[in-house]
Amino acid sequence: MACLSPSQLQKFQEDGFLVLEGFLSADECEAMQRRIDEIVAKMDVPLHCRMEFSTQEEEQLRAQGSTDYFLSSGDKIRFFFEKGVFDKQGNFLVPPEKSINKIGHALHALDPVFRCVTHSHKVQQPHFGGEVAPHQDASFLYTEPLGRVLGLWIALEDAMLENGCLWFIPGSHTGGVSRRMVRTPAGSVPGTSFLGSEPIRDNSLFVPTPVLRGALVLIHGEVVHKSEQNLSDRSRQAYTFHLMEAAGTIWSPDNWLQPTPELPFPPLYT
Repeated sequence: MACLSPSQLQKFQEDGFLVLEGFLSADECEAMQRRIDEIVAKMDVPLHCRMEFSTQEEEQLRAQGSTDYFLSSGDKIRFFFEKGVFDKQGNFLVPPEKSINKIGHALHALDPVFRCVTHSHKVQQPHFGGEVAPHQDASFLYTEPLGRVLGLWIALEDAMLENGCLWFIPGSHTGGVSRRMVRTPAGSVPGTSFLGSEPIRDNSLFVPTPVLRGALVLIHGEVVHKSEQNLSDRSRQAYTFHLMEAAGTIWSPDNWLQPTPELPFPPLYT
């Protein structure tokens, strides 16, 4: 996929998201799932680092925002867990492979299988500038000017209504960013805070976006989106990463995620 067609580009510009079915083959999806199984099988997370991942603001500040395990994960492969999978001592209440909410945040750079997909020719587009609460990616990945971050969300399994597909508010990417998650001064507790607040949004504005395994969903950095809790007996694995247009873009120095000397933000293409 060297570039989008004019009609696809127009739809993305109007809606703030775009579905491209069949982006990856079933074999490619299966290879990524096998690799995740291998990574999780070797997982060794100390008890004090076993953190439930949340997109709710108070829980984010209490958990992710107050621990170095999350804040220093930008250049590492680390594990974040679903709610209710630990007892009070931090021991697993469910099989470990069923406990994972998210693996981040350098899987795309440090693991060869995922690095290969991230830097695949399919992704290089030089012509194209558990429940997840409603949010905008730019709240966490802020740039100046805005509009320079693109999310790529790849379904490794079918993502349907019953197992937690994505939902979007079409056209919501044109109204700016309502809040930002920023790092607080060194030594502060918690280590992050929010500027602004997430407005209450009418649920009737959201449209579901079910996709089949192998589909790619392009997500504008400012489009409002969410996913509902998976209430089915089927999992919904996905691989997601973000691209930033480098030319003329300033990555905010108070973003929670910062490049490091060991792992600078790599160019996708030159």
